[in-house]
Amino acid sequence: MLQAIGLTSAPRRDDPPAVDDLTFEARPGRVTALLGEPGSGKTTALRLMLELQPGRGVTYFRGRPLHRIPHPGREVGVLLGDVPGHPSRTVRNQLRMLCAAAGVPASRADAMLEVVGIAGLRDQRLGSLSLGMDRRVGLAAALLADPCTLLLDEPAAGLSPREQNWMHGLLRSHAALGGAVLFTTDDPKEAARAADRVVSIQAGRLVADQDASEFARTRLRPRVAVRTPHAARLADVLGREARADRRPVEIVEESGSRLSVYGSSCAEIGEAAFRHGVLVHQLADETGDTGAPAAPAPAGAEAGPETADRPARARSGRPPSAVRRVGGPLRPLRYELRRVFGTATPVLTAATVVAVSVVTALFLARAGHTPQHRLLAAWPALLPLPPAALGAGLLGALAFGEEYRYPALAADRGTVPRRMGLLLAKLGVCAGLALLLGALAVTADAAALKFVFDHGPLRAPAQWISPAASWAGLLIGCAWAGVLASGVFRSASAGMAAVLAVPVLVVPLVRKALDGPSAYPASGLASRLRGLTFAQWPPEADRLVLGALRVMTQPVGTALVLSLTVLLCAYGFTGLRGRVRW
Repeated sequence: MLQAIGLTSAPRRDDPPAVDDLTFEARPGRVTALLGEPGSGKTTALRLMLELQPGRGVTYFRGRPLHRIPHPGREVGVLLGDVPGHPSRTVRNQLRMLCAAAGVPASRADAMLEVVGIAGLRDQRLGSLSLGMDRRVGLAAALLADPCTLLLDEPAAGLSPREQNWMHGLLRSHAALGGAVLFTTDDPKEAARAADRVVSIQAGRLVADQDASEFARTRLRPRVAVRTPHAARLADVLGREARADRRPVEIVEESGSRLSVYGSSCAEIGEAAFRHGVLVHQLADETGDTGAPAAPAPAGAEAGPETADRPARARSGRPPSAVRRVGGPLRPLRYELRRVFGTATPVLTAATVVAVSVVTALFLARAGHTPQHRLLAAWPALLPLPPAALGAGLLGALAFGEEYRYPALAADRGTVPRRMGLLLAKLGVCAGLALLLGALAVTADAAALKFVFDHGPLRAPAQWISPAASWAGLLIGCAWAGVLASGVFRSASAGMAAVLAVPVLVVPLVRKALDGPSAYPASGLASRLRGLTFAQWPPEADRLVLGALRVMTQPVGTALVLSLTVLLCAYGFTGLRGRVRW
């Protein structure tokens, strides 16, 4: 059962709160409609229930507020707006990525596609879906974790009548299995037709809480729909006869050939049209709108004939509700892998990097006078970074940049969870991609040089561990700089700018700081580090430690270490600042 008690949004300057002391409930096994005009506070009420914005009051989902439920996605399925997925990601990949976030098997995605009737569109890209199909994908995402409660904000808005009937049929099926369904709408006819209970609000206050049959009987006005090619003439005839008989009849011209007549019947309209020789194509009794809105109930008073069993409200004792922290994916590594490889971005980036790297290496070999390690890396002295490092930085910047542009984990907030598991997964995946990209680039460069110039530019290196460690450190450092900067500044462009800022701005400063000999030598550092460890490493490992230290003391290595340290501190600071706001 869903119980909302005393929901009140934060006050607005010179305006009353959008939601004011709203109390109602949605029972399991029933479909409940939250009805109100546009701007009446329906969406704000849902966001207060989901603890997405600050306010007062509390909402219980089967006896517990949402912030006390370990995995809220398994308790409440939510559809607020469109599906915020990458337009080039397929429907199946999008749902599988969300399966990893919800901690359910990937096979659940295919099952939900069958449930919502779009199994044939599993390989369609999200950007090519129609509104109806996009809404079905949103419903599939809401049902992935098999929640007990569904909260949907105007799920049938903009859909065709056929799609609306299908949508409400699916909601009734969920309710028939024992779930609670709450959806918002501004159409009273839709509420009366699709819901078992209708909660009417106006200006954020409760107006009525009734069964759908009682709502249709007491709050919907019957009308007669008339289609005639002489609509204006018939409206004039009906108006004159109503005034002559002193009957309260309201006539509304819906279109050029359609009238809606309130306060009359099919028989009376048909007889009037016959007497005056007006051709009529259609006469039908329909359920109209709610007419003039009823006055909102006073504070503490009950509205509607069946509201005695609602939980008691106490305006003065409403507890404040804070914004719930965003939960990270339950399977962060699986989520990140599906996010990265769900689009063609890594493949296109790798292909572009390899092509540019090969061309650059060939030009450098033809010109000559380029050291072999720069030749294999395709790193001319004029460029701040080699193509592989730029590609690694781009993939790192997209790790958080795409999340903020298409926030699948927290679509209702437009943000991304600041959880350590998600950050570690992004750093690990980006490091692997960077190493793979660097290996592809070096292999392609060596093969191209051997094919074009035979063995001329290449020689067997005397030492390969130190250059390989330097190359790996450069690639991973650029990838991590992109990840952290895009997470701090919430933009892929800012992440890429941070990657370029390391060689352009930080390296010259570090080179000036390290210029000149050291006053005290650091010889024997590797042996002293070995003495600090509990388990003694073999003497051969000293070479690896010295190689790593030598790389870190180079200007580029020192600049990367300093930049990553600053970005990591900034990332942690922004996360702590967000927690303080919550």
